[in-house]
Amino acid sequence: MGDIDKKPWRRRNPFFDLFSEFDNFDSFWDNLAKSLNDTNLQPGKPLVYGFSMSVGPNGRPEVREFGNIKPSEEKINVEDTREPLVDVIERDDEIDVLAELPGVNKEDINIEASENNVSISVPGEFYRLIELPSRVNPKEVNAKYKNGVLTVTLAKTKGKPNVEIK
Repeated sequence: MGDIDKKPWRRRNPFFDLFSEFDNFDSFWDNLAKSLNDTNLQPGKPLVYGFSMSVGPNGRPEVREFGNIKPSEEKINVEDTREPLVDVIERDDEIDVLAELPGVNKEDINIEASENNVSISVPGEFYRLIELPSRVNPKEVNAKYKNGVLTVTLAKTKGKPNVEIK
């Protein structure tokens, strides 16, 4: 008997299909508890795992993970730095990257931008490389940090990139 037979309410209401992935969290937490005995946990270093869900530009849901726990098939890997929760907002002429960096000093934040991505880091605490949805001018960047939230605004490049066609 399959899972769908055990939960007949799922057959009647397609809305609940959205939550079918949450069934996998039971096995995720079981694997986490088992593998924590094999990791090099450090006192005072939190274990963080989370996700955010939003609707992407194509109308499909996007799930983004964050934290310092990286699930894999064999065991759970705990990283030294954690990925902050990040949201990317694209507008007509610019892109905003919002990152939650609680409890850090403004002076400790490092931001590096290229035409295709932005990296945000705080040594020993946070690191995230964000792929941007459009090309930007890395020389036109504005950053603000207030109440634990970093906002990086990048100007989009005008025109299309040169592409060689053979």
